[in-house]
Amino acid sequence: MALTIPLFHRPGSILFLDDDTDYLEMLGMVIPAHWQAELFSRPARFATRMQEEPAQWEADAQRQVQMVEAWRQGQALVPQVLRYWANHPERYALARTCVVDYAMPGNNGLNVLNNMLDWPGSRVLLTGQADEQIAVQAFNDGLIDQFVPKQVTDITRHLLGVLRKLGFAAHPRLNAIWRGTLRPAQQSLLQIPSVAKALQHHTQQNWVEYVVLGEPFGLLGLDAHGRAHWFQLEMADGLHDLAELAAAVGLRHDVTKAIEAGQSLAAVELHQQLGLSGPVRTAPAHEVGDDGVLFGAHFALDEAELPAPILGYRSHLLQHDHRRVQDS
Repeated sequence: MALTIPLFHRPGSILFLDDDTDYLEMLGMVIPAHWQAELFSRPARFATRMQEEPAQWEADAQRQVQMVEAWRQGQALVPQVLRYWANHPERYALARTCVVDYAMPGNNGLNVLNNMLDWPGSRVLLTGQADEQIAVQAFNDGLIDQFVPKQVTDITRHLLGVLRKLGFAAHPRLNAIWRGTLRPAQQSLLQIPSVAKALQHHTQQNWVEYVVLGEPFGLLGLDAHGRAHWFQLEMADGLHDLAELAAAVGLRHDVTKAIEAGQSLAAVELHQQLGLSGPVRTAPAHEVGDDGVLFGAHFALDEAELPAPILGYRSHLLQHDHRRVQDS
């Protein structure tokens, strides 16, 4: 069974190309404020914007590969990811999805998308009634991820639903990179439908960016303000070992008993990886999913505990307002 939960998720820009400037301006007004949108009415301007995207995507993917390779050589993952987030705010500007109108003067959207085969983001084609067979064939051939007929009732609502679904879909290459940090038993837990659903709900409600790690096991996330969070995961059959580890670092007997009972978790490995001083923190635990095999606990990280300050996605959006139609 394949992993359906994204192991690595981040926000990114959604690019729209349509020769109808009125429609683009309307989209700019109705797209949720926390989405980064760029609006283009001319294919040439759009192509210029996308020209460097494949190289930038590749450079970012290589940074992730290097983190995993460094982990294999003994470097802790948590501080590596936190430094990556702090040092590379340009990742926010990467295009996540392109929405292109099929029928444009002197060109068509499928030709535009065919010129972007090296770009690994999601592709959506807007079609008229006469273009649907072309779109179906393009979808079946894997050239686009979705197509949206312009004649559907409430097209904007339908389009936003498609974009939301694509935005939370797992990216095959990025999932493959981070899957290498997970043990087989951890991967099996993430494949349990109720577990995957619970984790997806938690991430979508609380964070704009996260990565699933295997050592320690959990999710390291960022909220829109750039605050870092750790959602620790523990297998039910591993609670006894965690309780013994907690006792070894000096936690009280009543605390270790609560850990063994699945009522609390101790962030021992997180504490060690970040080189924190003072007592190891604990947090209330709850079951993740409906199968009783996995427990989770949330820990908020103070800014002083991070290797470097992290620019929040909200600050990035305030610095880069792309809602104006770019038509020259």
